[in-house]
Amino acid sequence: MSKKVLVISEIRDGEFRNVSFEAIAAAKQISNGGEVVGVVIGNHVGDLSKQLIYFGADRVLLVESDKLEKYTPSGFAQAVQTVVEQEDPDGILIGHTAIGRDLAPKLAARMNSGLVSDAIAFEVVGDEVLFTRPIYSGKAFEKVVVKDGIVFATIRPNNIASLEKDETRSGNVQTVDVEIKDLQTVIKEVVKNTTSGVDLSEASVIVAGGRGLKNGDNFKLLEDLATVLGGAVGASRGACDADYCDYALQIGQTGKVVTPDLYIAVGISGAIQHVAGMSNSKVIVAINKDPEAEIFQIADYGIVGDLFDVVPKLTEEFKKVLV
Repeated sequence: MSKKVLVISEIRDGEFRNVSFEAIAAAKQISNGGEVVGVVIGNHVGDLSKQLIYFGADRVLLVESDKLEKYTPSGFAQAVQTVVEQEDPDGILIGHTAIGRDLAPKLAARMNSGLVSDAIAFEVVGDEVLFTRPIYSGKAFEKVVVKDGIVFATIRPNNIASLEKDETRSGNVQTVDVEIKDLQTVIKEVVKNTTSGVDLSEASVIVAGGRGLKNGDNFKLLEDLATVLGGAVGASRGACDADYCDYALQIGQTGKVVTPDLYIAVGISGAIQHVAGMSNSKVIVAINKDPEAEIFQIADYGIVGDLFDVVPKLTEEFKKVLV
């Protein structure tokens, strides 16, 4: 049976996050030939709406207000809830990002609905959807079937391939009027404390450093390599605790969970807390001078050597090929 599926998109720095397009691709399959409706929330973001159609949405609902200029839980929840009541969808998908993790449980509670959190894969079996999600810090996986009610899930970034962009796709963009009121929080200013460049949670290449770098200045080695590879820089909690870098770069059980195509672990021992955040990377390369380091147990490729020798050489070799 065909279904109507809403995709709650997310805009960051004036552009849709890639996970919004990935969620549309998932929605196309879950809808089983039904309708996929993109939802855009913000202020002065109407010009972006067609992008969702180019990536597969059948139509787009636009909710704009000066009170939605920046994300607030109550403001966005009011907007989405109004859209849900209007559309009566069979499914709702949203990215498993900082905003998605905050907004989805609030919406599920308001709608008296269940929620599949952090889905990394799914399978449509008849009229049911079978989601796969990691548990126990990524050491096991569970399969969850939504048997009744709205199929509501958050999608982990960089796990489901988006459809090819096709600017010949057409679809309507409809404005939805929502009165945003009784805001409990007003965002005056957003101060970003992250490195510029590629978004860590959506990067296809990540170069991460640990305590083996010895100090924060040496993170420049990782930045140089990441720049050549078009990737992002991450870190273990040990490196963050030692004040080598900001906690915004932390990858692990208490940091970001990432699934890049290539993960290069530099001077990282491989503690389980860190592994929980990156073990699902497609290819893992470990660089460590200790041949007994635990990181080698999960690495696809290992380089035993002094990172201060290995990383600059890798950077120079990649420059010859890629630059």
